[in-house]
Amino acid sequence: MIRINQILFFAFTLWIGVSCNQQAPDTSRPNIVIIYTDDQGYGDVSALNPNAKFQTPNIDKIANEGVIFTDGHSSDAVCTPSRYSLLTGRYSWRTSLKENVLRADGPCLIEEDRMTLASMLSDQGYHTAMVGKWHLQMEFEGTVNESRDWSKPFREGPIDRGFDYFFGIPASMNYGILTYLENDRVLDPPVLFTKKKMDVTPRTYRMTPPYKEEWSRGYLEVAPTFNDEEVLEKFATRAVQYINDRAAAAKAGDPFFLYMPLTSPHLPHCTHPDFQGISACGNYGDFMVETDYRVGQVLEALRANGLEENTLVVFSSDNGAESNYVYQRDTYGHYSSLHFKGGKRDIYEGGHRVPFLMRWPAAIPAGTTVDLPVCQTDYMATIAEIVGVQLPDHAAEDSHSLLPLIQPEGKSAYDSSRVVVNHSFTGHFAIRKGKWKLNMFRGSGGSLKPKFIEPEEGEAPYELYNLAEDPGETTNLYFEHPAIVAQLEKEITEVIQSGRSTPGAPQPYVNENWPQINWIAQESN
Repeated sequence: MIRINQILFFAFTLWIGVSCNQQAPDTSRPNIVIIYTDDQGYGDVSALNPNAKFQTPNIDKIANEGVIFTDGHSSDAVCTPSRYSLLTGRYSWRTSLKENVLRADGPCLIEEDRMTLASMLSDQGYHTAMVGKWHLQMEFEGTVNESRDWSKPFREGPIDRGFDYFFGIPASMNYGILTYLENDRVLDPPVLFTKKKMDVTPRTYRMTPPYKEEWSRGYLEVAPTFNDEEVLEKFATRAVQYINDRAAAAKAGDPFFLYMPLTSPHLPHCTHPDFQGISACGNYGDFMVETDYRVGQVLEALRANGLEENTLVVFSSDNGAESNYVYQRDTYGHYSSLHFKGGKRDIYEGGHRVPFLMRWPAAIPAGTTVDLPVCQTDYMATIAEIVGVQLPDHAAEDSHSLLPLIQPEGKSAYDSSRVVVNHSFTGHFAIRKGKWKLNMFRGSGGSLKPKFIEPEEGEAPYELYNLAEDPGETTNLYFEHPAIVAQLEKEITEVIQSGRSTPGAPQPYVNENWPQINWIAQESN
């Protein structure tokens, strides 16, 4: 009897061991989901802002069950350049886009032969999908109101930059073209026209019917069936469907990458009727509550399909809060930028310090916090290290792996002396190194077009801040620390001229039409 019990016990423990081994996730090949909101400030997450006038329980779940990067940045203070950087691991000002954003129709900003997150993961056997807003330009047949042929495939969209599947819209809703796209096809021809229609809240608008049959200046192309209130719902539905469809393959060892760039809370604040009037922060708060709900739908799809444990979920925003954050602050007492100065378009912290969260239960301890400055360019190197890819010199030139920071006792492997470069709507620069930040503009740095004015005698040409003591950027220390100013100016010059901010061979970049780097002697590279 004793021998039989011993045999049974051995068999049972062997079965348990085999079962555990079978169920243990392969953390070298996690599923990856990046959720990217649009114009969401640091204070628009209730886990980061205890005094927020609305709650974001699903985004909070990512924060509480993973890691919060308290000093995380988009590479730019506006949309298009940040998206380029996220997908390529390279600062967008190395391209021809030195300021501002792109539109819907035109050559894609991501170069044809450049590695993207999608193409890198596709090469590693991942199925790659994008659901949401592109805004890196794609080329449609013909021109507006003249020779459009919507039956032909468009070019230079996500399918041509490494994604296996795409459903979404071309750009922001104030830039058109307003219709849904799937893979390389237009689903409903945008044969009507519309423009911004002012909403009741100051400085807000809608892109809503009725639409016009004839084009006139200032109007955008729109499909007859397009309804701005339904966009988030459609994105969430497609994302959930994608996860459901890929779940079996993912559990069998064929992981997926889902990039989900949402259109909220960017204007227009087109909240779905189910969420209107639900918050204590007006339509903006309602829109954020809906946004959080859509995030929750994706998280629930992962949980329901048994994929939650070994899926890396990354959550962030393309820049800080739109300028109507002032209205939300003064009217409802809600601080989208928290205690940081400025908002979208600004070189100040409010322009680019954003929610920066990761959750990966199989690998990231819940409740982790990282206070070092990091950037969305870092996603490429982080994911490359996770899946075992050695990045070539001509890819991800500004990407540092964050993997050491999200692993227990791994911080010693991270270069905490690295610099982060920030960039504004007007093309002005700032450089971060540790606690120091140097805002490098002269004259009207906050204007829509850069104007360079030599400082008068006694005026500081730049702004130097100690963010450890002054996160609101209130006290310029330029004259108190000339050696730090000189060192940071030297380092940002090297970052620009070498074509990279990581170790490796120098790389080419576009060095034309660049008045914002007037402290550097202009030479062709």
